[in-house]
Amino acid sequence: MTKLRKYVKPYIVSVFLVIGLLFTQAYCELSLPDFMQNIVNNGIQNNGIESGVYQEIRQTTLDAYLMFAPDAAKKNIESSYRLVTPAQAKDEEVNKVPILKKEPIYFLKELDAKQEEQLEEDLILAQMTTLMVTQKAKEEGIQVPMLLMQQDLGMFQKEAKQQIDDLGGSTITSLASQLVKHEYKEMDLDMESLQQHYIFRSGLFMLFYSLGSAICAILVSFLSARISAGIGQNLRSDVFRKVTHFSNENFQKFNTSTLITRTTNDIQQVQMSLVMIMRTVFYAPIMGIGALIHVITSEANMTWIIALCVVLILSVVFVVFLLVMPKFKLMQKLTDRLNSVVRELLDGMMVIRAFNNEEQEAKKFDASNKDITKISLYTSRAMATMMPVMMFLMNGTTLLILWVGSKQVDSGIIQVGSIMAFMQYAMQVIMAFLMITMVSIMIPRANVSANRIYEILAEEPTIQDAKNCQNVQSKASVLFDHVSFRYPGADEDVLTDISFEAKPGQTTAIIGSTGSGKSTLVHLVNRFYDVTSGSLFVDGVNIKDIAQKELRDKIGYVPQKGILLSGTIESNLLYANPDATKQDMDNALEVSQSKEFVDSKPLGIHEEIAQGGTNVSGGQRQRLSIARALIKKPEIYIFDDSFSALDFKTDAKVREGLSRTCKETGSTVLLVAQRISSILHADQILVLEEGKLVGKGTHEELMKNCKVYQEIASSQLSKEELSNV
Repeated sequence: MTKLRKYVKPYIVSVFLVIGLLFTQAYCELSLPDFMQNIVNNGIQNNGIESGVYQEIRQTTLDAYLMFAPDAAKKNIESSYRLVTPAQAKDEEVNKVPILKKEPIYFLKELDAKQEEQLEEDLILAQMTTLMVTQKAKEEGIQVPMLLMQQDLGMFQKEAKQQIDDLGGSTITSLASQLVKHEYKEMDLDMESLQQHYIFRSGLFMLFYSLGSAICAILVSFLSARISAGIGQNLRSDVFRKVTHFSNENFQKFNTSTLITRTTNDIQQVQMSLVMIMRTVFYAPIMGIGALIHVITSEANMTWIIALCVVLILSVVFVVFLLVMPKFKLMQKLTDRLNSVVRELLDGMMVIRAFNNEEQEAKKFDASNKDITKISLYTSRAMATMMPVMMFLMNGTTLLILWVGSKQVDSGIIQVGSIMAFMQYAMQVIMAFLMITMVSIMIPRANVSANRIYEILAEEPTIQDAKNCQNVQSKASVLFDHVSFRYPGADEDVLTDISFEAKPGQTTAIIGSTGSGKSTLVHLVNRFYDVTSGSLFVDGVNIKDIAQKELRDKIGYVPQKGILLSGTIESNLLYANPDATKQDMDNALEVSQSKEFVDSKPLGIHEEIAQGGTNVSGGQRQRLSIARALIKKPEIYIFDDSFSALDFKTDAKVREGLSRTCKETGSTVLLVAQRISSILHADQILVLEEGKLVGKGTHEELMKNCKVYQEIASSQLSKEELSNV
């Protein structure tokens, strides 16, 4: 995946925005268990009392605590409250604390958070010391003053501090809150209203954080989908552009089926994984680490349970990863094979039906289909097996937390709300690992796909333009100077030491037996391949020094198999020259002998052409291909056996029209043919035999001095026909 990291750069701002939103979402999610803990501990158990700090307290109660408080604590407590007597009381104070009519009340002053925290510690120490002294006096059966005369108060204060440390903050806060609750009841305060207000306020905060989490999740989903779709679009565009510049040698390395799979299925895998990475892989560590911090800092001594569960989860993931990873690599290869079988089936449907081999092809497809199904079932079963195991571990962890936590609650070490919060944080830690686990199965497959895509992007076309390309100004002659060519990986040359010149205004025909190298020779002019040795010149310039675009702009190419693109007849003609006029199209159709059948169509040149031109005959495809080349008005025409599907009469008319047009424009014509009748009047005829030039000249000259040409001519024409030429 890292090999494609440059495609993330245009979206880097959006990626950072996603990460920021994920942090916000995690913060909101991690805040909810704390609110729930506070609702249970403070709202339900303590009637909405949040701490051991009294907002109001009777003078008699506070004075009793001050008797047992250390000097520093006593001084801090006294400075934190103001005493209001019944005579001094204001109406709002009386309404708030009705008992103020009868006895003096201490009211808490305005304190900052740090001061209030220190006050709570001092009050708790004073309260705990008071409880221990009174408990000891009760056990001894004596009055408190008598006990203090016998034992040092400082000793009780030290024991109180030790007891506070042993019980823990949560239990001590709960105990202090219970004392505050008892005091408020003695003062006839509205405890129900206080409780409802606390729970309602905490519920509103939970709702606010829940909405914040939901909004962040929606924005993350939107942005991650947009980023991944954009990256997928750019990948498809770059792969397509790269493939369009591949030479035939590159296509031998990457066949059509694998290119289709890599452009569609593989990019889709990467795109889906990017969404999961941004929504899960980024989020899971943030959530997991945050929840783990809460777990570690909590008072529940159960972190070992989380560690045990995480180790078991990672072990399961590791085993599944080892089993599934090799299968993902194999799955993409099997997808290529299946696409290849389907493509062959569709392309060769007529041949398959003609030989009644539908069952044989169905067996081939069934074999490929079963192979990929088998691998898919294997990976799916591995995933399906993993999920119940994960859920078992998660539920087992919950039960273990409840079992251990219940004992701690029973011992007074921790409160029920704290156990509930710990359990939620523990589930968040485990869920974070579960999310990473699920994605860890997808990412290896996406990584395989990313590597396959990168292979395409990293592949350099074997035919490259020179750094300093030259322009071709005049009419383009074609000169072969001792050219030899060998296909990549082949042991022998296909063409050997070919030398000739095709001049402007002349027709150079190439003939020879099947496999003699005729089509290969003209492909060198198009620069579909580069010559292995020797040199090829166009207008005196080495073909390697001419930009491929400029070179092909000068060539009108008609392949052996007429290929039409989906669209209309008009769009196919304009494909060669978008600026062509109606007159240009009519002339091209006339010369190629296509006008008659085009005019017979209901929509004329606007008639639809199916993909590959399957709704017209082979001869019509060839004639329209010739018309398309004529509309381009190039300087070089290449006809690669482009008259093979034409009858003799049409062939003669097309050649006559082409000869006239090419002489008028002064174009160079390279004509590959199988039929002698198609090249009799060529200005120059090249005869190839096993890749070697064995004859060169006019028809008359070759009939005199080229045995191979004579054999070809005598096999196609009678003596009378030859004598009449």
